[in-house]
This record gives sequence, C-alpha cells and structure tokens, in this order.
Amino acid sequence: MIEILDVCKAYGTGNRALRDINITIEDGEFVFIMGRSGSGKTTLLRLLIKEEEPSSGEIIVNGIELQRMRRRQVPRYRRNFGIVFQDFRLLKDRNVFENVAFAQRVVGASSRAIRESVPEMLKLVGLSSKYKSLPQHLSGGEQQRVAIARALVNQPEILLADEPTGNLDHQNAAEIMNLLWDINQMGTTVIVVTHSEEIVEQMGGRVITLDRGQMIEDEIRDGYQE
Repeated sequence: MIEILDVCKAYGTGNRALRDINITIEDGEFVFIMGRSGSGKTTLLRLLIKEEEPSSGEIIVNGIELQRMRRRQVPRYRRNFGIVFQDFRLLKDRNVFENVAFAQRVVGASSRAIRESVPEMLKLVGLSSKYKSLPQHLSGGEQQRVAIARALVNQPEILLADEPTGNLDHQNAAEIMNLLWDINQMGTTVIVVTHSEEIVEQMGGRVITLDRGQMIEDEIRDGYQE
C-alpha cells in the first residue's frame, strides 16, 4: 500500500524536517504516527498527498512512484485519500448535508449519487438527524463526525487524520477514535497523526514515533485493538 524509502526532507533554511525515514504500511492497517510538535509528522502527511516533495528518497503508494507523477495526475491521485483535520474545516454557510456533498460535487458526482451516498455516510457517523444543521449549531465532536463523513464519501482507500481529537474533550475524543477504528474494520487504511499518549495507550496497535525528523520507534502496543 505505502512504501516510504530513505526519505529526507530539507527546507531552504537548512532545516531537515525528515531524515532517512523508512516505513511500510500495508493495506487495511491502522497506524498511529506520534511525536511532539516539530517532529515531522505533518511533513510526512504532506509528502504522502504530494503537497510537498522529498529532498531525497522514494515514496510509492499503490504501486505509484510519486516522484514520477506528472502535475496533472495529482488531483486524481489524491482521490485515494480522505483527510480529516484538527480544526474540522467545514463550510460554515452550508448545512451538514451540503458539507458532505461538497466533496462529491468537486469530483463531478451526479445528483443521484449524492442523494444516495451522503445519507449513507451520515448514518455511518451517527448524524442522520442533523443533516439540515449548520456547523455552528453542532458540538465539536459532531463537527468532526461531519468532517469524517466528508472524507469518506468518495470511498478513499486511505484515511489520513491529522490530530483529529486535538480540539475535543475526553469523551468526544474517545468517540471519534472508536469511529475511526470502526472505519478501519470496514477495510479502509487509517493513519492517525497525534501527540496524545493517552489515546495511543488506550487503543494500542502499531505506533510509529518521530523525534526531530527521525523515526525512533515502530512498535505494536497493547490496547483494545486486536
């Protein structure tokens, strides 16, 4: 699914955001990427979705060598990914249904496909009754659920979640992580970037830890993941 081979990323200032990163993530895995601020976590995600290019090394996703990809191929490539952010990034002037539908409109889905897919996604995240609500009328946990539904509505193979619980209280954070776990069990590869030791210790599973741009651990921790 994903191969990251001897990847380094340096910026013009001389700052090396990533150094000699080697990671393989198999189809259907649930993986945490941990590290403090500045450890290189977000840079790694940007490389995966080709928002940035590595200074050296190679990244292969589903057999595609990203360095060989032409610019015009990038939008279609990114359809392999659903992305969830810490700050939700919902359209404040559109209701829940339209926020989720927006992701399908971008890729040219038909009105019929939208009418079928959006309710299905809202049911999956437990928000069927909120489809007419505006984001400002939702709790933080509900807004993140909308963001997850939007990320999944085009059926991506990989879900990237960048600090998805960073703005949530303990209960909502736990509910969001349980939802991501359920999504993974349905076959989607899930990669969660977090600095929360509490969440990682509770869930367990594969944990990759970065520190100042280097991978210092790749381990399986005990938790409720099987």
